[in-house]
Amino acid sequence: MAKSAGKFGVRYGRTLRKKYQLIENLQRKAQKCPYCEKVKVKRVAKGIFQCKSCNAKFTGKAYHLGE
Repeated sequence: MAKSAGKFGVRYGRTLRKKYQLIENLQRKAQKCPYCEKVKVKRVAKGIFQCKSCNAKFTGKAYHLGE
């Protein structure tokens, strides 16, 4: 549990820290671009994503593009 949720220490309970870690790992992972189909999309802000390959900027869910 010492990954991204490690900054909370023992506070807030294990379940909430675990959920936080899952969401943060998902939002930081590179995702597949719906335009060029390459795995180069990064999250710029809440719900805004940008492809590093084709430079397309588009919206999606708050933390990831979804399925």
